[in-house]
Amino acid sequence: MYLLKEEHNLIRVSVRDFAEREVKPLAKELDEKEQFSVGLTRKMGEMGLFGMVVPQKYGGQGMDYLSYIIAVEELARVDSSQAATIAAGNSLGINPIYYYGSEEHRNKYLPKLCTGETLFGFGLTEPEAGSDSRNTKTTAKLENGEWVINGSKIFITNASSEITLGSIIQVITGVDQKGKKTYSVIIVENGTPGFTVKTMHDKMMWRASNTSELFFDDCRVPEGNLLGQIGIGSKIMLGTLDCGRLAIAAMGVGLAQGAYEMALNYSKERVQFGKPICKHQIIAFKLADMALKIELARNLLYKACYLRDNNMPFAKEAAMSKLYCSEIAKEVADEAVQIHGGYGLMKDYDIERFYRDQRLLQIGEGTSEIQKLVISRYIGC
Repeated sequence: MYLLKEEHNLIRVSVRDFAEREVKPLAKELDEKEQFSVGLTRKMGEMGLFGMVVPQKYGGQGMDYLSYIIAVEELARVDSSQAATIAAGNSLGINPIYYYGSEEHRNKYLPKLCTGETLFGFGLTEPEAGSDSRNTKTTAKLENGEWVINGSKIFITNASSEITLGSIIQVITGVDQKGKKTYSVIIVENGTPGFTVKTMHDKMMWRASNTSELFFDDCRVPEGNLLGQIGIGSKIMLGTLDCGRLAIAAMGVGLAQGAYEMALNYSKERVQFGKPICKHQIIAFKLADMALKIELARNLLYKACYLRDNNMPFAKEAAMSKLYCSEIAKEVADEAVQIHGGYGLMKDYDIERFYRDQRLLQIGEGTSEIQKLVISRYIGC
């Protein structure tokens, strides 16, 4: 691909090898047990997969965004749960602290986050605040140099694992001159009195990824835990999601690639009517369509990364990438199950897990419907 440099190809090869060697043998068992793996997380940290775009002075790798996206893609080609840990760890846990935190915040948190030694959650979603992020109910009041926080969050990735250090959360901190709510972002460390985390179970997808509920009951944190300035919470959170959408898009491309490869390999082995089913035109055309969709999705995603890496506006392309790549993941996974036939419905075959895992991609970090709304605004509707 014309955008790729030698270092990008080296990252793809190394992460693919790691995913095949370290992740693939454990993926099925971790999914069945719904078990977050500290061991794999630490190994991914040793690989340098956390803090990939963060400068080395804070413990990161100092790479471009495309390098990070390729790493997420290659992990998702094998297992979406581990890809989700990396995607949320970088885009949602590390990025807000790096881009909006003070030097004190960066020096305190980033070194351990960039090694995978610790994780951070991104506390935006609430029971009544999903697509409508401004319907946040969680509040924070400043009293005697401390923020007093009350409320809750739900569906927060990486927020309650045994190595989670804390979460950044969006809260209401007042009202402006027009009487509208003002939002801010505050860092809350796990173990703070009044702050409770609860791991969510019985998920259909990403079962080896940590998903959490957060509860705040007169939780008090220092005034200095404010991220950025008072009143710019929405800017921080929504700006973070622009980059996060690229990672979800990468998960879509990677999952689609893995599902396509499974279907292609199976179609060469499965014999019906005297020949491998890939030699039947109806199956061959399905595989051709899958390959075409993946190529288009990857090109769109890499273009968005190119724009971001070159400091050009990329929010529209990020929304387009997230929408298209997640929808393509759904289409390719569905056709891959169809090619597997009845075997595609059995847990003995990895495609069954891929079919479940793809479903969140059209919901998480902005639903497909919200992406269309974002795109429509950029084109002037």
